[in-house]
Amino acid sequence: MAFTAADVKNLREKTGVGMMDCKKALAASDGDMDKAIEYLREKGLAASVKKADRIAAEGMAYAAVVNGVGVVVEVNAETDFVGKNEKFVDFVKGVAATVAAANPADLDALMECKYNGTDLTVLQQQQEMVLVIGENIKVRRFARFEGGVCVPYVHAGGKIGVLVNLDTDLPAEKVEEAGKDVAMQIAALNPRFWDKAQVTQDVLDEEKKIMMAQMENDPKMASKPEQVREKIVLGKLHKFYTENCLLQQEFVKDGDLTVEKYLAAAAKSLGGTITFKDAVRFEKGEGIEKKQENFAEEIASMVKG
Repeated sequence: MAFTAADVKNLREKTGVGMMDCKKALAASDGDMDKAIEYLREKGLAASVKKADRIAAEGMAYAAVVNGVGVVVEVNAETDFVGKNEKFVDFVKGVAATVAAANPADLDALMECKYNGTDLTVLQQQQEMVLVIGENIKVRRFARFEGGVCVPYVHAGGKIGVLVNLDTDLPAEKVEEAGKDVAMQIAALNPRFWDKAQVTQDVLDEEKKIMMAQMENDPKMASKPEQVREKIVLGKLHKFYTENCLLQQEFVKDGDLTVEKYLAAAAKSLGGTITFKDAVRFEKGEGIEKKQENFAEEIASMVKG
């Protein structure tokens, strides 16, 4: 399979590895992107690779608690300018309020719900916003927690929205600080799993395979007996948990604690219990292929026209 310079650039952005090594990886993998990523990891060049691309698109991720119900939504627009528009922000907040009140089963159901405080459906209100603002606007996704204590966090004016759901015997206002600390950790580090118990066997098998391949490519490690290498891999899996699982991660504000231990300490100081139940993290535009505009070429074509 042939590959292009754009493929090399894409692989570099995904892995952080140099252009020449990316080119070699694609050549060795017949242009297959996934195989090239695995090749680089096995060579020890790509330490970790995000499961999904984080390609920028505009709009807003927003989290809130509305009448005791936790909601996180993402609404997309074409430009960053619109993402900061007051009318657009109000529309996003209205979508969140609608999700809280109507409890729609999915996105299609949400679009048919009455938009908060109006006789229009969410779809009709979205169409109104397109006419008013002059850009394509689209409600993309939502999540909702009812029960427990929900703590919302919005980072950088809507770049990331996080909603944390806690089980506690304490009043909501007492656990807000702890919940926000956890939400900020999720926003910053974007863990793949909440707890090591969620890591499936196939994920562990893949990590073990990568680690074993890395050692085979290391002259110092390759000569060691397989049993020794297996023990080293088991030790490295502990690091995998601390890097990829929220509750086992070092707490950003205090590296002597894990997030799990931080919550336990916070609960003890408040005289109650706090248990992490679930969370949702939306980053605006993640996974959306955004058209790359070349304004110089566009203007040149307009002049020629």
